[in-house]
Amino acid sequence: MDKFQIVGGYPLRGTLDIPTAKNACLPILAGSIMCSDTVKIIDCAKFSDIIYMTKILEGLGAKIIEDGDDLVLDMSDIKNFATSDEYTKKIRSSIFLLGPLLSRCHHAKVAYPGGCNIGSRPIDLHLKGLRCLGVKIIERHGYIYCDGSNMHAGDIYLDLPSVGATENIMMASVMLDGVTTINNCAKEPEIEDLQNFINAMGGKVSGAGTSVITITGVDKLHSVEYTPIRDRIIAGTYMIATAMAGGDVTLNGASANHLVALISKLRQSGCQIDTYCDKIHIVASGNIQAVSHIETQPYPGYPTDLQSQMLTLMTVSDGTTIIKENLFENRFNITSELTKMGADIKVVDRMAIVRGVKELNGAEVQAQDLRGGASLVIAALRAKGYTTIENVYHIDRGYSHMEDDLARLGAHIKRIV
Repeated sequence: MDKFQIVGGYPLRGTLDIPTAKNACLPILAGSIMCSDTVKIIDCAKFSDIIYMTKILEGLGAKIIEDGDDLVLDMSDIKNFATSDEYTKKIRSSIFLLGPLLSRCHHAKVAYPGGCNIGSRPIDLHLKGLRCLGVKIIERHGYIYCDGSNMHAGDIYLDLPSVGATENIMMASVMLDGVTTINNCAKEPEIEDLQNFINAMGGKVSGAGTSVITITGVDKLHSVEYTPIRDRIIAGTYMIATAMAGGDVTLNGASANHLVALISKLRQSGCQIDTYCDKIHIVASGNIQAVSHIETQPYPGYPTDLQSQMLTLMTVSDGTTIIKENLFENRFNITSELTKMGADIKVVDRMAIVRGVKELNGAEVQAQDLRGGASLVIAALRAKGYTTIENVYHIDRGYSHMEDDLARLGAHIKRIV
């Protein structure tokens, strides 16, 4: 398996273009099933999760052509509603297929999804919402069988504001007669982006970005060209990397409105950050002030997908930071690897106490999940000497050629095959 080898101690300087968001592209790709025509996704990022999703769609009958950085999907021959588990079990986002398959075929058979081991991520909210729409569901032998022959619009309340459940129910409701309402839904920017994509195809969805989404059913959707939003988690990761290594970096395409919580914490840590309508400029001296308290929350609170990166930054701060993880109980898996590099971290239940040290030292470490793997790269940029990171396929799931991006900014990093 590929590895990263990094020599620490080099500041980051320059400009990067932020790609389209993995967590926006995946539900949009799944949602393309609802269109019986052609869908063109402009500048679709080529993360490994995206590649797996396209393979799943091809197995359902889609014809997909790469047109430079764009993806052209001919969805006219989608007739199969059963997904192969070869790729479905590799990515968490395969669960998004339930809603669009029910919209298109009124049936769905999907293997239980895979993805990172960051804690319990039950799909019960997805299934509960679909049952409220009249879907009959059987779970058997590792598969989810859905019969939507008698689907209908409905009023749905989510016990928790789940991003995936919100998106799945949205897509399942697009072509139902009547009006469906989702209450206590998630508010992430990627949900608003999915709404905009559906509406660009002729759907009638409103309220995304608030706690109540309304879907008025339409008869069919039409062809569309659509550009997804930029990846706020990649932008945030590179902002934290700059804070860690020191330097001066401009991120084109990054939305400050999507990163308010992170920007606040980085300013507390001593970074200078200037924001514009479509870019973020960060300057960091490398002298990191401790942020006393960080607590993950659903959007617009501090994102769990940037918790590991911020924890890593605090390992070399000048004080003590308490980090509380409210969403995924295994987000602290990275601490054992950071400890190998000299970090001082104590974990109690869902709380980490991080005492800053003067320096980290290079070591051989392993990525155990997507965001934790990216965080080890951040640690290595600061660490003294060489760091080797194994299992970088985890990182590739959400960062396309991260080593090239960082090398462009001056980091001493290379991929070893």
